[in-house]
Amino acid sequence: MTVKKIGVVGCGMMGAGIAQVTAQRGFSTIVREVTPELLDKGMDKIRANMVKAVDNEQVTTEKMEQALEHLSGTVRLEDLADCDLVIEAIVEDADEKRELFLSLDDICGENTLFATNTSSLTVTDLAAATGRPDRMLGLHFFNPVPRMKLVEIVRSLQTSEETFRVARDFVERLEKQPIVCKDTSGFVVNRLLVPYLLDAVRALEHNLAGIRDIDTGMELGCGYPMGPLKLLDFVGLDTTVHIANIMFEEFRETRFAPPPLLKKMVRAGMLGRKSGQGFYDYSGTPPEPSEFHV
Repeated sequence: MTVKKIGVVGCGMMGAGIAQVTAQRGFSTIVREVTPELLDKGMDKIRANMVKAVDNEQVTTEKMEQALEHLSGTVRLEDLADCDLVIEAIVEDADEKRELFLSLDDICGENTLFATNTSSLTVTDLAAATGRPDRMLGLHFFNPVPRMKLVEIVRSLQTSEETFRVARDFVERLEKQPIVCKDTSGFVVNRLLVPYLLDAVRALEHNLAGIRDIDTGMELGCGYPMGPLKLLDFVGLDTTVHIANIMFEEFRETRFAPPPLLKKMVRAGMLGRKSGQGFYDYSGTPPEPSEFHV
Protein backbone atom coordinates (compact mmCIF):
# COMPACT_ATOMS: atom_id res chain seq x y z
CA MET A 1 0.00 0.00 0.00
CA THR A 2 1.19 3.53 -0.82
CA VAL A 3 -0.37 6.51 0.89
CA LYS A 4 -1.63 9.15 -1.56
CA LYS A 5 -4.63 10.85 0.07
CA ILE A 6 -4.53 12.13 3.64
CA GLY A 7 -7.41 13.05 5.91
CA VAL A 8 -6.72 15.22 8.96
CA VAL A 9 -9.40 15.54 11.63
CA GLY A 10 -9.02 18.81 13.48
CA CYS A 11 -7.67 22.09 12.11
CA GLY A 12 -6.37 23.60 15.33
CA MET A 13 -2.71 24.24 16.02
CA MET A 14 -1.56 20.65 15.45
CA GLY A 15 -4.05 19.62 12.78
CA ALA A 16 -3.37 22.73 10.71
CA GLY A 17 0.36 22.10 10.92
CA ILE A 18 0.00 18.46 9.85
CA ALA A 19 -2.28 19.40 6.96
CA GLN A 20 0.15 22.09 5.83
CA VAL A 21 3.11 19.72 5.80
CA THR A 22 1.30 16.92 3.97
CA ALA A 23 0.00 19.33 1.32
CA GLN A 24 3.45 20.86 0.87
CA ARG A 25 4.88 17.40 0.28
CA GLY A 26 2.39 16.77 -2.52
CA PHE A 27 -0.19 14.61 -0.72
CA SER A 28 -3.83 15.24 -1.55
CA THR A 29 -5.01 16.50 1.84
CA ILE A 30 -8.48 17.12 3.22
CA VAL A 31 -8.87 18.60 6.70
CA ARG A 32 -12.11 18.41 8.64
CA GLU A 33 -13.41 20.70 11.37
CA VAL A 34 -16.73 20.62 13.21
CA THR A 35 -17.94 24.09 12.16
CA PRO A 36 -17.35 26.35 9.13
CA GLU A 37 -16.01 29.05 11.46
CA LEU A 38 -13.33 26.78 12.96
CA LEU A 39 -12.47 25.44 9.51
CA ASP A 40 -12.05 28.95 8.09
CA LYS A 41 -9.88 29.94 11.06
CA GLY A 42 -7.64 26.89 10.59
CA MET A 43 -7.34 27.28 6.82
CA ASP A 44 -6.52 30.97 7.23
CA LYS A 45 -3.76 29.98 9.66
CA ILE A 46 -2.30 27.53 7.13
CA ARG A 47 -2.30 30.16 4.38
CA ALA A 48 -0.72 32.73 6.70
CA ASN A 49 2.04 30.28 7.64
CA MET A 50 2.73 29.54 3.98
CA VAL A 51 2.86 33.25 3.10
CA LYS A 52 5.31 33.78 5.98
CA ALA A 53 7.47 30.94 4.64
CA VAL A 54 7.50 32.64 1.23
CA ASP A 55 8.42 35.98 2.81
CA ASN A 56 11.31 34.26 4.64
CA GLU A 57 12.40 32.66 1.34
CA GLN A 58 11.89 29.16 2.76
CA VAL A 59 9.60 28.20 -0.13
CA THR A 60 8.75 29.80 -3.47
CA THR A 61 5.39 31.30 -4.38
CA GLU A 62 5.00 28.54 -6.94
CA LYS A 63 5.51 25.84 -4.27
CA MET A 64 2.99 27.56 -2.00
CA GLU A 65 0.38 27.67 -4.75
CA GLN A 66 0.98 23.99 -5.54
CA ALA A 67 0.53 23.09 -1.87
CA LEU A 68 -2.73 25.03 -1.63
CA GLU A 69 -4.01 23.14 -4.68
CA HIS A 70 -3.45 19.89 -2.78
CA LEU A 71 -5.39 21.17 0.26
CA SER A 72 -9.15 21.27 0.87
CA GLY A 73 -11.42 21.55 3.89
CA THR A 74 -14.74 20.11 4.98
CA VAL A 75 -17.11 19.91 7.94
CA ARG A 76 -18.35 16.48 6.86
CA LEU A 77 -16.59 13.46 8.30
CA GLU A 78 -17.99 11.43 5.39
CA ASP A 79 -15.70 13.33 3.01
CA LEU A 80 -12.75 11.39 4.44
CA ALA A 81 -14.18 8.06 3.29
CA ASP A 82 -11.69 7.47 0.47
CA CYS A 83 -8.54 8.58 2.30
CA ASP A 84 -5.60 6.17 2.52
CA LEU A 85 -4.63 7.50 5.94
CA VAL A 86 -6.67 9.52 8.45
CA ILE A 87 -4.75 11.37 11.18
CA GLU A 88 -6.71 12.46 14.24
CA ALA A 89 -5.62 15.75 15.84
CA ILE A 90 -8.54 16.74 18.09
CA VAL A 91 -8.64 17.54 21.81
CA GLU A 92 -6.67 15.28 24.18
CA ASP A 93 -9.75 13.51 25.51
CA ALA A 94 -9.98 9.73 25.34
CA ASP A 95 -13.78 9.57 25.09
CA GLU A 96 -13.93 12.09 22.23
CA LYS A 97 -11.14 10.33 20.35
CA ARG A 98 -12.80 6.93 20.75
CA GLU A 99 -16.12 8.32 19.53
CA LEU A 100 -14.38 9.80 16.50
CA PHE A 101 -12.61 6.57 15.57
CA LEU A 102 -15.81 4.62 16.02
CA SER A 103 -17.48 6.92 13.46
CA LEU A 104 -14.51 6.77 11.09
CA ASP A 105 -14.56 2.98 11.26
CA ASP A 106 -18.04 2.97 9.72
CA ILE A 107 -17.23 5.64 7.13
CA CYS A 108 -13.81 4.70 5.77
CA GLY A 109 -12.89 1.82 3.51
CA GLU A 110 -11.46 -1.31 5.09
CA ASN A 111 -7.95 -0.50 3.83
CA THR A 112 -7.82 3.00 5.34
CA LEU A 113 -5.19 3.35 8.05
CA PHE A 114 -5.91 5.33 11.21
CA ALA A 115 -3.38 7.35 13.19
CA THR A 116 -3.70 9.42 16.34
CA ASN A 117 -1.57 12.44 17.17
CA THR A 118 -2.13 11.92 20.89
CA SER A 119 0.74 13.00 23.12
CA SER A 120 -0.23 11.12 26.28
CA LEU A 121 -3.00 8.54 25.72
CA THR A 122 -2.27 4.95 24.77
CA VAL A 123 -2.93 3.92 21.17
CA THR A 124 -4.14 0.45 22.19
CA ASP A 125 -6.94 2.00 24.23
CA LEU A 126 -8.09 4.18 21.31
CA ALA A 127 -7.73 1.37 18.75
CA ALA A 128 -10.11 -0.78 20.80
CA ALA A 129 -12.94 1.50 19.60
CA THR A 130 -12.39 0.36 16.01
CA GLY A 131 -12.71 -2.87 14.08
CA ARG A 132 -9.21 -2.39 12.67
CA PRO A 133 -6.72 -2.25 15.58
CA ASP A 134 -4.12 -3.83 13.29
CA ARG A 135 -4.40 -0.81 10.96
CA MET A 136 -4.01 1.85 13.63
CA LEU A 137 -0.99 3.45 15.27
CA GLY A 138 0.27 6.68 16.76
CA LEU A 139 1.93 9.42 14.70
CA HIS A 140 2.92 12.04 17.24
CA PHE A 141 4.02 15.26 15.53
CA PHE A 142 5.55 18.17 17.42
CA ASN A 143 4.64 21.85 17.47
CA PRO A 144 5.26 23.79 15.28
CA VAL A 145 4.83 20.93 12.80
CA PRO A 146 6.35 22.66 9.73
CA ARG A 147 9.61 23.26 11.64
CA MET A 148 9.93 20.29 14.00
CA LYS A 149 11.62 17.32 12.33
CA LEU A 150 10.59 14.60 14.78
CA VAL A 151 7.62 12.22 14.57
CA GLU A 152 7.12 9.48 17.17
CA ILE A 153 5.71 6.33 15.57
CA VAL A 154 3.84 4.38 18.21
CA ARG A 155 2.97 0.74 17.66
CA SER A 156 0.09 -0.59 19.72
CA LEU A 157 -0.17 -4.22 20.82
CA GLN A 158 -1.96 -5.05 17.57
CA THR A 159 -0.42 -2.74 14.95
CA SER A 160 0.54 -4.89 11.97
CA GLU A 161 3.98 -4.92 10.39
CA GLU A 162 2.47 -3.65 7.12
CA THR A 163 0.78 -0.71 8.86
CA PHE A 164 4.05 0.20 10.55
CA ARG A 165 5.97 -0.04 7.28
CA VAL A 166 3.50 2.18 5.42
CA ALA A 167 3.47 4.73 8.24
CA ARG A 168 7.25 4.90 8.44
CA ASP A 169 7.49 5.39 4.68
CA PHE A 170 4.89 8.17 4.92
CA VAL A 171 6.82 9.98 7.67
CA GLU A 172 10.06 9.77 5.69
CA ARG A 173 8.28 11.14 2.59
CA LEU A 174 7.34 14.14 4.74
CA GLU A 175 11.11 14.58 5.28
CA LYS A 176 10.63 14.04 9.00
CA GLN A 177 12.78 11.90 11.29
CA PRO A 178 10.80 8.99 12.80
CA ILE A 179 11.60 7.29 16.08
CA VAL A 180 9.78 4.11 17.13
CA CYS A 181 8.13 4.09 20.56
CA LYS A 182 6.47 1.58 22.83
CA ASP A 183 2.79 2.26 23.46
CA THR A 184 2.97 3.77 26.95
CA SER A 185 1.61 7.14 28.08
CA GLY A 186 3.88 9.99 26.98
CA PHE A 187 5.97 7.78 24.65
CA VAL A 188 9.63 8.94 24.64
CA VAL A 189 9.64 12.74 24.56
CA ASN A 190 6.84 13.55 27.01
CA ARG A 191 7.84 10.67 29.28
CA LEU A 192 11.13 12.53 29.82
CA LEU A 193 9.98 16.12 29.28
CA VAL A 194 6.93 16.34 31.56
CA PRO A 195 8.76 15.40 34.81
CA TYR A 196 11.50 17.91 33.91
CA LEU A 197 8.94 20.71 33.45
CA LEU A 198 7.13 19.80 36.67
CA ASP A 199 10.43 19.72 38.58
CA ALA A 200 11.14 23.27 37.38
CA VAL A 201 7.83 24.38 38.91
CA ARG A 202 8.70 22.56 42.14
CA ALA A 203 12.07 24.35 42.19
CA LEU A 204 10.21 27.67 42.00
CA GLU A 205 7.75 26.53 44.69
CA HIS A 206 10.64 25.70 47.01
CA ASN A 207 12.32 29.08 46.32
CA LEU A 208 15.39 27.42 44.85
CA ALA A 209 15.72 30.33 42.42
CA GLY A 210 13.62 32.90 40.60
CA ILE A 211 11.77 32.42 37.31
CA ARG A 212 14.41 34.06 35.12
CA ASP A 213 17.32 32.35 36.91
CA ILE A 214 15.77 28.89 36.55
CA ASP A 215 15.32 29.43 32.81
CA THR A 216 18.75 31.01 32.34
CA GLY A 217 20.34 28.15 34.25
CA MET A 218 18.93 25.52 31.91
CA GLU A 219 19.52 27.61 28.77
CA LEU A 220 23.15 28.44 29.47
CA GLY A 221 24.03 25.50 31.70
CA CYS A 222 22.55 22.77 29.50
CA GLY A 223 22.37 24.51 26.14
CA TYR A 224 18.58 24.30 25.92
CA PRO A 225 17.07 26.79 23.45
CA MET A 226 14.27 27.64 25.92
CA GLY A 227 14.12 27.35 29.69
CA PRO A 228 11.48 25.10 31.29
CA LEU A 229 9.21 27.88 32.57
CA LYS A 230 9.27 29.66 29.19
CA LEU A 231 8.48 26.32 27.56
CA LEU A 232 5.56 25.75 29.92
CA ASP A 233 4.15 29.13 28.88
CA PHE A 234 4.58 28.16 25.22
CA VAL A 235 2.88 24.77 25.63
CA GLY A 236 0.14 26.13 27.86
CA LEU A 237 -0.08 25.55 31.60
CA ASP A 238 -3.56 24.04 31.31
CA THR A 239 -2.38 21.67 28.58
CA THR A 240 0.55 20.57 30.73
CA VAL A 241 -1.69 19.92 33.75
CA HIS A 242 -4.05 17.87 31.58
CA ILE A 243 -1.23 15.75 30.13
CA ALA A 244 0.42 15.34 33.53
CA ASN A 245 -2.85 14.11 35.05
CA ILE A 246 -3.24 11.52 32.28
CA MET A 247 0.31 10.27 32.84
CA PHE A 248 -0.12 10.23 36.62
CA GLU A 249 -3.31 8.19 36.22
CA GLU A 250 -1.39 5.72 34.04
CA PHE A 251 1.76 5.32 36.14
CA ARG A 252 0.78 6.51 39.64
CA GLU A 253 4.26 8.00 40.08
CA THR A 254 4.59 11.31 41.94
CA ARG A 255 6.99 12.71 39.35
CA PHE A 256 4.03 12.96 36.94
CA ALA A 257 1.71 14.72 39.45
CA PRO A 258 1.21 18.44 38.65
CA PRO A 259 2.53 20.64 41.50
CA PRO A 260 0.04 22.75 43.49
CA LEU A 261 1.50 26.01 42.11
CA LEU A 262 0.85 24.91 38.53
CA LYS A 263 -2.75 23.98 39.31
CA LYS A 264 -3.33 27.28 41.15
CA MET A 265 -2.04 29.26 38.17
CA VAL A 266 -4.42 27.43 35.84
CA ARG A 267 -7.35 28.13 38.16
CA ALA A 268 -6.31 31.80 38.17
CA GLY A 269 -6.42 31.90 34.37
CA MET A 270 -2.62 32.22 34.03
CA LEU A 271 -2.26 29.81 31.14
CA GLY A 272 0.89 31.15 29.48
CA ARG A 273 1.27 32.93 26.16
CA LYS A 274 -2.28 32.21 25.02
CA SER A 275 -3.79 34.08 27.99
CA GLY A 276 -1.13 36.80 28.07
CA GLN A 277 0.30 35.73 31.41
CA GLY A 278 1.86 32.63 32.92
CA PHE A 279 5.30 32.46 34.45
CA TYR A 280 5.95 35.51 32.28
CA ASP A 281 3.82 38.59 31.61
CA TYR A 282 3.39 39.09 27.85
CA SER A 283 1.82 42.55 27.99
CA GLY A 284 5.15 44.15 27.08
CA THR A 285 8.20 43.46 24.93
CA PRO A 286 10.23 41.61 25.98
CA PRO A 287 8.08 39.55 28.37
CA GLU A 288 9.02 39.95 32.03
CA PRO A 289 8.72 37.36 34.83
CA SER A 290 5.29 37.53 36.44
CA GLU A 291 4.98 38.84 39.95
CA PHE A 292 2.91 36.57 42.19
CA HIS A 293 3.13 34.95 45.59
CA VAL A 294 4.52 31.42 45.50
